[in-house]
Amino acid sequence: MAIHAVFTLSLTNPDRLAQYREVAAQALAKHGGAVVQASGSITRLDGDQDTPTMAAVLSFPDADAALAWHADPELAETHDLRRGSGNTNLILLG
Repeated sequence: MAIHAVFTLSLTNPDRLAQYREVAAQALAKHGGAVVQASGSITRLDGDQDTPTMAAVLSFPDADAALAWHADPELAETHDLRRGSGNTNLILLG
C-alpha cells in the first residue's frame, strides 16, 4: 500500500534548492518515490506555526521504501542539499 511523506520548507538558500531540484526526482525514483504535489503557494488554514515557503507531498510504495530513500548513503549529498536550502521538516504518514 502506498505511503506518503510531507515535506515543508522555509527557504533561506535558493541556490541550494535549485541544486536539489536538479537531482530530487532521480533520488526519489531510486526507491520508487515520486512527488504527488508541490507548491510555493501555501495557505495556512489553522494553527500557530510559521507558514512554510513551500510544501510537497511525496509518495512511496511502502514505508520501507521511504525509509530506504531517507537512509540511502548514496543520497546523503542530495539530502544535504534539501536540508541546506532552509528550515525543513519531513514527516512520514502512516
